[in-house]
Amino acid sequence: MIHPTAIIHPGAVLGEGVQVGPYAVIGDHVSIGSGTSVGAHAVIEGPTEIGRDNRIFQFASVGAAPQDLKFHGENSCLKIGDRNTIREFVTMHRGTESGGSKTVVGNDNLFMAYSHVAHDCIVGNRVILANGATLAGHVTVDDFAILGGLSAVHQFSRVGCHVMISGGAMVTQDIPPYTLAQGDRARTVGLNLVGLGRRGFSEGAIRGIKKAYKLVFRSGLRLDEALARIDAELEQTAELKVFIDFIRNSERGIAR
Repeated sequence: MIHPTAIIHPGAVLGEGVQVGPYAVIGDHVSIGSGTSVGAHAVIEGPTEIGRDNRIFQFASVGAAPQDLKFHGENSCLKIGDRNTIREFVTMHRGTESGGSKTVVGNDNLFMAYSHVAHDCIVGNRVILANGATLAGHVTVDDFAILGGLSAVHQFSRVGCHVMISGGAMVTQDIPPYTLAQGDRARTVGLNLVGLGRRGFSEGAIRGIKKAYKLVFRSGLRLDEALARIDAELEQTAELKVFIDFIRNSERGIAR
């Protein structure tokens, strides 16, 4: 399952059934879980830990040193979960000391061609980065988020769960869960109602999210006033709590 032209460091650990294509390079301190395939000319540097049943396409660069001038070779790593698809020319970098020394990618994600995951990012599960989407350092992307082609997310920003960001958007502040965002600089423009329906949100949960969204984004109230009204007037469902907690814990401020 390993092409004779592939270069694999003796310190790399490959699980059962791993496939490695022509001219791929796998470095020291790399572990790859069973069932994963690595395409031709892909380069995987360590320390990098890759889970099971991932598909890494040709020319991807995974686990390279971060593009950060503060990085001087200190020990850091990249951890990738299971069943991810990493397409052509995708780049994923290890962490830095100031960011906890770790970049983390979850499960069942799709990284389309030329997308980029920078140092110290945390990407959840079932996330999609379309072609050319870029995460700067220390970005967090929560589950089921979708980033359109050629969009970019500023350092230390957070993208909430079930968010959809349009192609070409420039995200400089946090995008709350369940919302749609677009523009330069990106602003929320509505709720991702189609996505919520597809993912099984109940009608009651969606009604509560709609009311909370209107109070935060359409009422003209100050943010603290809107949150106080949400607490007083709306049923505190689990789905609504995710929305409220995200806003209250935002460090960069939400793209209101």
